[in-house]
Amino acid sequence: MSQSTIPRKGGSRNAPTRANAGRLDRLIEEATVDAYNESEQAVGLFTMMEEHLAVPFTTTVLGVEVTVERIDITGADTIVAVCRRGRAWLRVPILDLPLPNPKPEGTEWIDAYRRWIAGR
Repeated sequence: MSQSTIPRKGGSRNAPTRANAGRLDRLIEEATVDAYNESEQAVGLFTMMEEHLAVPFTTTVLGVEVTVERIDITGADTIVAVCRRGRAWLRVPILDLPLPNPKPEGTEWIDAYRRWIAGR
Protein backbone atom coordinates (compact mmCIF):
# COMPACT_ATOMS: atom_id res chain seq x y z
CA MET A 1 0.00 0.00 0.00
CA SER A 2 1.46 3.37 -0.91
CA GLN A 3 2.03 5.92 1.80
CA SER A 4 -0.66 8.27 0.44
CA THR A 5 -3.37 5.62 0.86
CA ILE A 6 -2.56 4.65 4.46
CA PRO A 7 -5.02 6.36 6.80
CA ARG A 8 -3.28 8.40 9.48
CA LYS A 9 -4.56 8.60 13.02
CA GLY A 10 -5.19 12.10 14.24
CA GLY A 11 -4.99 13.59 10.75
CA SER A 12 -7.25 16.43 9.79
CA ARG A 13 -10.52 15.22 8.29
CA ASN A 14 -10.23 18.13 5.88
CA ALA A 15 -6.66 17.37 4.78
CA PRO A 16 -6.78 16.64 1.05
CA THR A 17 -5.10 13.60 -0.44
CA ARG A 18 -2.34 14.26 -2.93
CA ALA A 19 -4.69 13.62 -5.89
CA ASN A 20 -7.44 15.73 -4.35
CA ALA A 21 -4.97 18.55 -3.64
CA GLY A 22 -4.10 18.66 -7.34
CA ARG A 23 -7.77 18.88 -8.28
CA LEU A 24 -8.34 21.68 -5.76
CA ASP A 25 -5.31 23.54 -7.12
CA ARG A 26 -6.82 23.29 -10.63
CA LEU A 27 -10.13 24.67 -9.33
CA ILE A 28 -8.31 27.55 -7.63
CA GLU A 29 -6.43 28.29 -10.85
CA GLU A 30 -9.69 28.23 -12.83
CA ALA A 31 -11.33 30.68 -10.42
CA THR A 32 -8.38 33.06 -10.08
CA VAL A 33 -6.79 33.01 -13.54
CA ASP A 34 -7.62 36.66 -14.29
CA ALA A 35 -7.28 37.96 -10.72
CA TYR A 36 -4.61 40.56 -9.93
CA ASN A 37 -4.79 40.53 -6.12
CA GLU A 38 -6.24 38.57 -3.18
CA SER A 39 -9.51 40.50 -3.25
CA GLU A 40 -10.10 39.60 -6.89
CA GLN A 41 -9.11 36.00 -6.17
CA ALA A 42 -11.68 35.82 -3.36
CA VAL A 43 -14.34 37.22 -5.71
CA GLY A 44 -13.35 34.64 -8.35
CA LEU A 45 -13.75 31.80 -5.85
CA PHE A 46 -17.05 33.26 -4.64
CA THR A 47 -18.33 33.47 -8.22
CA MET A 48 -17.49 29.83 -8.91
CA MET A 49 -19.04 28.76 -5.60
CA GLU A 50 -22.16 30.80 -6.35
CA GLU A 51 -22.46 29.14 -9.77
CA HIS A 52 -21.80 25.55 -8.66
CA LEU A 53 -22.99 25.13 -5.05
CA ALA A 54 -26.46 23.58 -5.02
CA VAL A 55 -28.62 25.73 -2.76
CA PRO A 56 -30.89 25.65 -0.87
CA PHE A 57 -29.89 22.82 1.44
CA THR A 58 -30.39 22.13 5.11
CA THR A 59 -27.68 21.68 7.72
CA THR A 60 -27.26 22.02 11.46
CA VAL A 61 -25.61 25.09 13.01
CA LEU A 62 -25.08 25.05 16.77
CA GLY A 63 -27.58 22.24 17.14
CA VAL A 64 -30.32 23.98 15.15
CA GLU A 65 -31.44 22.99 11.68
CA VAL A 66 -31.15 25.86 9.19
CA THR A 67 -31.61 26.24 5.46
CA VAL A 68 -28.69 27.63 3.49
CA GLU A 69 -30.51 29.89 1.04
CA ARG A 70 -27.53 31.42 -0.75
CA ILE A 71 -23.95 32.52 -0.31
CA ASP A 72 -22.59 36.05 -0.17
CA ILE A 73 -19.27 37.83 0.11
CA THR A 74 -18.56 40.49 2.73
CA GLY A 75 -16.70 43.77 2.32
CA ALA A 76 -13.74 42.02 3.95
CA ASP A 77 -13.82 39.37 1.17
CA THR A 78 -15.09 36.60 3.44
CA ILE A 79 -17.51 34.16 1.84
CA VAL A 80 -20.54 33.49 4.05
CA ALA A 81 -23.56 31.22 3.91
CA VAL A 82 -26.86 33.06 4.33
CA CYS A 83 -28.96 30.74 6.49
CA ARG A 84 -32.62 30.91 7.47
CA ARG A 85 -34.67 29.32 10.23
CA GLY A 86 -38.23 30.52 10.17
CA ARG A 87 -38.05 34.32 10.14
CA ALA A 88 -34.51 34.45 11.55
CA TRP A 89 -31.49 34.93 9.28
CA LEU A 90 -27.87 34.12 10.08
CA ARG A 91 -24.66 34.67 8.14
CA VAL A 92 -22.08 31.96 8.81
CA PRO A 93 -18.55 32.03 7.38
CA ILE A 94 -18.57 29.27 4.77
CA LEU A 95 -15.44 27.76 6.33
CA ASP A 96 -17.34 27.30 9.62
CA LEU A 97 -20.48 25.87 8.03
CA PRO A 98 -21.07 22.20 8.87
CA LEU A 99 -22.05 20.39 5.69
CA PRO A 100 -24.78 17.76 5.66
CA ASN A 101 -24.25 14.19 4.61
CA PRO A 102 -24.56 13.68 1.72
CA LYS A 103 -22.92 16.94 0.75
CA PRO A 104 -24.69 19.11 -1.82
CA GLU A 105 -23.20 19.37 -5.29
CA GLY A 106 -20.49 21.96 -5.64
CA THR A 107 -18.90 21.60 -2.21
CA GLU A 108 -15.53 21.02 -3.89
CA TRP A 109 -15.50 24.81 -4.35
CA ILE A 110 -15.71 25.22 -0.55
CA ASP A 111 -12.75 22.84 -0.29
CA ALA A 112 -10.87 24.88 -2.91
CA TYR A 113 -11.64 28.09 -1.00
CA ARG A 114 -10.41 26.46 2.24
CA ARG A 115 -7.16 25.44 0.48
CA TRP A 116 -6.74 28.93 -1.01
CA ILE A 117 -7.25 30.56 2.41
CA ALA A 118 -4.66 28.24 3.98
CA GLY A 119 -2.12 29.11 1.28
CA ARG A 120 -2.42 32.90 1.42
